[in-house]
Amino acid sequence: MLYRTLELTLAPALRAVYRPTITGAHHVPRTGPVILAANHQSFVDEFFTPMAARRQVAYLAKAEYFTTPGFKGAAMRTFFTTLGHVPVERGDTRSAAAVIDLGVGVLAEGRALGIFPEGTRSPDGRLHKFRTGVARLALRSGAPVVPVGLVGTRAVQAPGERRWHRAPVGIHFGAPLRFGDRAAEERSSRVLREITDTIRLAVQELSGQEYVDAFAGSSTGLGAA
Repeated sequence: MLYRTLELTLAPALRAVYRPTITGAHHVPRTGPVILAANHQSFVDEFFTPMAARRQVAYLAKAEYFTTPGFKGAAMRTFFTTLGHVPVERGDTRSAAAVIDLGVGVLAEGRALGIFPEGTRSPDGRLHKFRTGVARLALRSGAPVVPVGLVGTRAVQAPGERRWHRAPVGIHFGAPLRFGDRAAEERSSRVLREITDTIRLAVQELSGQEYVDAFAGSSTGLGAA
């Protein structure tokens, strides 16, 4: 009920204020498991993507959003739970493997899972090297990967800022990529990198960003919000 309320209020508000350019939304299946793999420019990415996909999208979110005490903590917990986000503990030595398991669990429920393969927000606006967690997730779950190119969200809210600004925004979806028939190859680091780079190239084509062949920062691999 709360999610439906947000869907009827927040999504129309984003469309009315930002008038985003949306292309390729027909590539997002209306039901069933799907991985939405996007570049990561801003905290607002996880609001614009579901709005454009017209589907509830689960993200792996920092556990602090669910465990902060007090009224503010309760409000955040309710908000992120309503959005369908899944808490992830950072700093756990098992976190990378645990995050993959969590993601597979979300997809096994027939849900849409949004991930940021760069692992964190871009520090400079360029597209950084993708981590192979996205390939492991695609191989293990068998779910299609829909590449997403987000344009302009960094101008809406740059890293470190709290205020939102009005700026042109584009959300572009590419054709689904399928790797389920290669599940037996998950143990190959070469295959993992090959699949990851295929997804990255598709995202880059949609976002139009300059590529940097280096990781953006430390991460569990799927980009917890």
